[in-house]
Amino acid sequence: MAQGNLAGAAPLVIKFSHVAAPDTPKGKAALKFEELAERYSNGGVDVQVYPNSQLYKDKEELDALQLGAVQMLAPSLAKFAPLGVQDFEVFDLPFIFPNYDALHAVTQGDLGRAMLAKLQDKGITGLAFWDNGFKIMSANRPLYLPKDFIGLQMRVQSSRVSEAQMIALGAVPQAIAFSEVYQALQTGVVDGAENTPSNMATQRITQVQKYATVSNHGYLGYAVIVNQKFWDDLPADLRAALEQAMAEATVYANGIAKGENEAALQRMKAEGLTTFHDLTPDELTAWKAALAPVADAMAPRIGVETLAAVRAATAAAD
Repeated sequence: MAQGNLAGAAPLVIKFSHVAAPDTPKGKAALKFEELAERYSNGGVDVQVYPNSQLYKDKEELDALQLGAVQMLAPSLAKFAPLGVQDFEVFDLPFIFPNYDALHAVTQGDLGRAMLAKLQDKGITGLAFWDNGFKIMSANRPLYLPKDFIGLQMRVQSSRVSEAQMIALGAVPQAIAFSEVYQALQTGVVDGAENTPSNMATQRITQVQKYATVSNHGYLGYAVIVNQKFWDDLPADLRAALEQAMAEATVYANGIAKGENEAALQRMKAEGLTTFHDLTPDELTAWKAALAPVADAMAPRIGVETLAAVRAATAAAD
């Protein structure tokens, strides 16, 4: 498509850093973007993907992007609140999205585009939302009802909403970098964690957790972002090629995420190291009742208008 690579010109290097494993939905989508970007730019770019926190850990990567040390990231949506864009914490609210259709009404609609635009003031251009999936809980004791969480040290992302969720369940939240979760569970620094099945499988969490509950209580997704100055300075044809590559990589990412998580869950069940529990209707009702106050408590922080807009969009889609 683009003619960004003139004869003899060296390709433009784009360092794409992320914290997940290459065989997760995010990891596969990053590699798909690499493939498409290099093809559509006729070799005008050299996308270098660094998975598994090879370059930067959770708390380091946004600083690196803003400083221009890396050009592209796909951080989880919770990472933007520390920058002052707290609207993104709406995605951390428990049971806010009843299904993928409701979720995509937000992330793939006008509301999602408006949220990405709020990153501009931070020197960041938001390109797309990528799904991972819905999270499950794990621990070294069964988690059937909210009372089963009482006193547990539970790993969370650095997110005020995720912390409030654990407190509502009677647990003690501990914010730990994704790359350090396995060791924290192995050494007993924390008793349990929440994550999607695909992340749980690739991080070998079944080796250090005896029980898991398929609660699907929260969503884990990412925003693909670039350094704004880098993006704005690109030649128009090269930027158009990258936009096409990102659009197609996003369709691919969101197309595989649900299936990847379902397959990971089945593999872990077959492995037999962790006992998985599906919530009964009564148990699910108890979880929702215990966690319902979190949204109202966090509304002033997230933004009352943002929360209302998300609720309206999900209700229309459900």
